Amino acid sequence: MARRKKGLPIDGWLVVDKPQGMTSAQVVSKARWALRAQKAGHAGTLDPLATGVLAVAFGEATKTVPYVTDALKAYAFTVRWGASTTTDDAEGEVIARSDLRPDRAAIEAALPDFEGEIMQTPPAFSAVKVDGERAYDLARAGEQVALAPRPLWVESLTLTDIPDPDHAVFEMVCGKGGYVRAIARDLGRVLGCGGHVTQLRRIWAGPFELADAVSIEALEAMRDDPDAAARLLPVEAGLSGLEEIPVTAEGAGRLRAGQPAPALRADAEYGDAVWASHDGRAVAIGVYKGGQVHPNRVFAAD
Repeated sequence: MARRKKGLPIDGWLVVDKPQGMTSAQVVSKARWALRAQKAGHAGTLDPLATGVLAVAFGEATKTVPYVTDALKAYAFTVRWGASTTTDDAEGEVIARSDLRPDRAAIEAALPDFEGEIMQTPPAFSAVKVDGERAYDLARAGEQVALAPRPLWVESLTLTDIPDPDHAVFEMVCGKGGYVRAIARDLGRVLGCGGHVTQLRRIWAGPFELADAVSIEALEAMRDDPDAAARLLPVEAGLSGLEEIPVTAEGAGRLRAGQPAPALRADAEYGDAVWASHDGRAVAIGVYKGGQVHPNRVFAAD
């Protein structure tokens, strides 16, 4: 006899303004508790130091998480010059100091090398796996962690403020897998003064923005709100980066059975990732080939 799942079968997205000091997993657990949901996950981990947009997916929306994780994201962050740390942020131990402070011209001259397709080495204190273990576990145990550089797309990196000689504020838009802490570390190295992140805030992630977000206090209050689920964004909100392909009711049935279905209309090209809809509701995510949607993820019927 199959075990009954605990919680309610809730589907949709909730954007939380993650507070400093909480892990992304703790926010997801809190969200699942607040809505009494069976299943929840998130799109794009934020460090405990970081705040801002954390998109939490419930139920069927978890099937769209990879498409939000892969989307561009924007960050506002502050770098403190003159000190390098073990973690590349303010929580680590200082391992080097410098009296040098870069001026605006020097900072702006360095930024173009951090835009476009770059190679970035993740921080030693990161979730990257090394021989099956997390790098941060090895680093905390005192082991030397040598991580390989990996490609990262940086759409833009802009200096927005210099509040004092010790600090500079930036905004960055980047693709999946970017570490803001590594940007601060590497900028400090290029400028010859060292640097680390003191504040970090994600201001949007794919289709989700701070304007959509609820505070952790508002999230906790949802526990006593019988209509809390009505505040969720639809499952389809996580698919804004893919083209929508409408299908007939018969086509929706075929897709849910794992079979291709003809598109009613499409501007997609052969091989594009798309999502199929019927009456505006997501039916499947798949690949567009020869006028048909070939499903690889299917959504449950209402």
